[in-house]
Amino acid sequence: MTVDPASLNILHYPHPALRAKAEPVAEVNHEVRRVALRMIELMTLAEGIGLAAPQVGLPWRLFVCHVPPMEGRSPDSDPAGATHQPTVYVNPVLSGPAGPVEPGDEGCLSIPDVVGRVLRPPIITVSAIDLEGQPFTVTAHGLLARCWQHECDHLDGVLILDRMAQMDRLRNRRLLRELERA
Repeated sequence: MTVDPASLNILHYPHPALRAKAEPVAEVNHEVRRVALRMIELMTLAEGIGLAAPQVGLPWRLFVCHVPPMEGRSPDSDPAGATHQPTVYVNPVLSGPAGPVEPGDEGCLSIPDVVGRVLRPPIITVSAIDLEGQPFTVTAHGLLARCWQHECDHLDGVLILDRMAQMDRLRNRRLLRELERA
């Protein structure tokens, strides 16, 4: 399947592609690089911090993420792995969750205006392949760790709706119905 990156856009709930389990990317090639750059562009335009390939209709195990270091804060207070540039994660695998799960408010570019509390471990390690085809492993905490877990959920067809607290689902019921009708 040849993909025209210019044709990619963020899909919205309840699009069926958001519930499909993504398949591993066979190789990092020119097409994968072009798609990743388009995904970074879409994520940035939407003012998001992460975007997974299923959110643009591709059944690929790939996501992009950008949690920049926080201005005016000490390096110790920034998430490990926070960078000034977006990062691409091809065939990511999460491991080593650490610490008691913590609640955090999460939104999703594919479910506009819906926010809910989701429980996640505060520390996680990701192993993936970069755009040069090189494997890497990094551990993060805080918002970056939460972003990786959120995006990996997308690769398995899991949405924040499946993980958020019941009260948050009820509070967002009207918005979800509007999305389902649209």
